[in-house]
Amino acid sequence: QVQLVESGGGLVQPGGSLRLSCAASGSIFSIYSMGWYRQAPGKQRELVASITTRGSTTYADSVKGRFTISRDNAKNTIYLQMNSLKPEDTAVYYCNVSPIGIISWGQGTQVTVSS
Repeated sequence: QVQLVESGGGLVQPGGSLRLSCAASGSIFSIYSMGWYRQAPGKQRELVASITTRGSTTYADSVKGRFTISRDNAKNTIYLQMNSLKPEDTAVYYCNVSPIGIISWGQGTQVTVSS
């Protein structure tokens, strides 16, 4: 069974940056489009960025121009570069197949944006 492990979260001030990583135990990134999702307290999980096997990307309007998703199929890893972070970006971030998370969800990585 494929496992997903997210890392790179933390506490950052508004306007700061973080880079998240997601590693998979199997070679799924060359097969599926992948995405970064987030879930804020009291809210539903939402898809914020996706990348196809060919490298085409899409973003939610709330993060467009600030977040960049990328992938390294050889390393079975995807990344989310987050710049100009806002308090409303505070959430637990997860990776999974896009647009529907068909793999068991990992633990996620907490991102907190606060001064």
